[in-house]
Amino acid sequence: MNLPVLPLLCLILLVALLARACRARREEWLPIVDGKGRTIGKATRRRCHGGSRLLHPVVHLHVTGPSGEIYLQKRGKNKALLPGKWDTAVGGHVSAGESIEEALKRESLEELGITRLTARFLGSYLWENARERELVFTFLCTGRDEIRVNTSEIEEARYWTRDSIEAPGNATLFTPNFLHEYASFLR
Repeated sequence: MNLPVLPLLCLILLVALLARACRARREEWLPIVDGKGRTIGKATRRRCHGGSRLLHPVVHLHVTGPSGEIYLQKRGKNKALLPGKWDTAVGGHVSAGESIEEALKRESLEELGITRLTARFLGSYLWENARERELVFTFLCTGRDEIRVNTSEIEEARYWTRDSIEAPGNATLFTPNFLHEYASFLR
């Protein structure tokens, strides 16, 4: 039995469109913001990180110990950017429709298992590289419950003394974002 070509092509097109719609629903959507953090649109994470340089917000949380040491996480080897580098204790994207505070609490729970968090806003800054532009909202943890590292998210985590962070030759161990925040907010 010979099927007419036009209905067959229409069926193939319909299946392709449905598959594309399913992929789009599964994608992570990020808000696009202006320089002051006001939402002006949204785009997929893939588009934001694919060289479009659309400005999108992220949160960073710094955790300090009683003697002033700084808790850092080692980025997994599977990360596209800066694998194996030491970074802020918590960091992640704000999802479309989510507030900065909601994202901070979600990321703290996902990465360090923190369920009760109190944090103080330190400031925000624009971070750019060849692939993306981020508006980074930086916080200092002022109260929390126990840390329970999520090993599927983080390769390793530990406290660092300020002397070990500032030791000659150690700068290559850290992400440029962390070094910027250390110099701007934590020193």
